[in-house]
Parts: sequence; structure tokens; C-alpha cells
Amino acid sequence: MANNHDEDTEWNDILRAKGIIPKKEEITEADIVDMIDEAIAKRDAKNYEQKTVDELDELLDEDNEEDERMLMEYRQQRLNAIKQEMSEDKFGEIQHIYKTDFVREVSDASKDVWVVAYLYKEYLPICKLMGAHLATVAARNKSTKFVKIIGDQCIPNYPDRNLPTLLIYGDGDVKGQLVGATQLGGLNMKPEDIEAYLRRVGAIKVPESRASKSEEVKTSSIRSSAVAALSDDDEYESDDY
Repeated sequence: MANNHDEDTEWNDILRAKGIIPKKEEITEADIVDMIDEAIAKRDAKNYEQKTVDELDELLDEDNEEDERMLMEYRQQRLNAIKQEMSEDKFGEIQHIYKTDFVREVSDASKDVWVVAYLYKEYLPICKLMGAHLATVAARNKSTKFVKIIGDQCIPNYPDRNLPTLLIYGDGDVKGQLVGATQLGGLNMKPEDIEAYLRRVGAIKVPESRASKSEEVKTSSIRSSAVAALSDDDEYESDDY
């Protein structure tokens, strides 16, 4: 029976000591680290993170078993990211509803997402203005659901003087209400005024890009005020001397 030179036996140790068979190659910790680094480098070279789901599917037909496992992980990550993006940005428009839809489209829906219900009358100028601005706000904040309903269809005998009205729902309950548009500037209101109110209630969140820009503007304003204050001090001192 042939002797396996790779086995760790006493006889093989004697043969290795006498130089009859080659010494067994040992894998050191450094070797293991090098192998791991090489595997990572190969993975990064294929740039899986930048691939689309379709491109990953194509690669699945080409790579070996180890690469296939890695590809499947990246593919699932991409699918999860797409699913998350779609779940957060699934609205973007104002949906017209009727009284019979209110519980389903507003009360029940608000258990999962924020819902802004807009009560209006088309012929009122202030409602036309708010409706146009709300369309802009809805397009900017697609994770929040916006619906509109004729005022007295939603609430029987609801007076036109209370229009426009915003009812904000979250967690299945009313979180805020705005009657009229006086607080928003009336006929001078802008989409940003509506957003600011909804943000205070919690119905919308500021996108990171806009939040960063807002912080930059705030910092710039503070810096300008400081410079102006220093300039005033210099002028005051120069008047004294």
C-alpha cells in the first residue's frame, strides 16, 4: 500500500528528517491573511457593488460556486435597496377621494405612512393656490401620501369659510389640522410655507441634500452677521478717535 507523504505520521516525520521525502508545506497565519486579501481584491476587481440586478444575473451564469454565492449576496442587497426605495417613494401626487374612501385611504393608510388630507372647494381662489402648491409639495415628498376631498363631502355642512383645511394623519390618528391659510401667508403663501408646517407636525422629512443646503445657508447667514457686527464695532471705534 502506497504511503501518503502528506500525512502527519511518525514514519513520515523520520523520512522528512532524513530528507527522503520533502517537508510538508505549512500554511502560516500570514499566508491566510494574504489569501483573504487576494480574495477581497478579486471581488473588488469585479466591481459587484456597481452592477445592476440584470448584470448580476448574467454573471451568475459565468462564475464558479464561490463567486456565485457572493453574486447572490450582492444581488439580494440590490433588490432590497430597490424595494426600500420604492416603498419610500411610492406617492408623489394628490389623489382625489370620496367620503366612502376616507377610512381606507386616510385613517387606515396612516397606520403605515403619513397622510395629508386636503379639504377644498375648486371655485375658491385660495384653494386653487393651495392645491397648486400642494402638488409641488407632494412631488417633492413622495414618502407622504396626499389626498384631496371636497370639503362638505368629507364633513357634512362644513362651511366654505374654513377652506382650505389640512388634516394630517399618522399612526392611524389625527396629528394636526390647519383651518384656512392665514398661518401660511394667505394668498402670499409658497410651497415652502406648507412644507415648513408639515415638517413641524412630522408629516414630511427634509431630504439630506436640502437639509445640507439649509445648514449651509444658516451658517453663511451667521457668518455674515458676525462680519457685519465686527464692521460696526470698527466703525464705532473709529468715530471715537
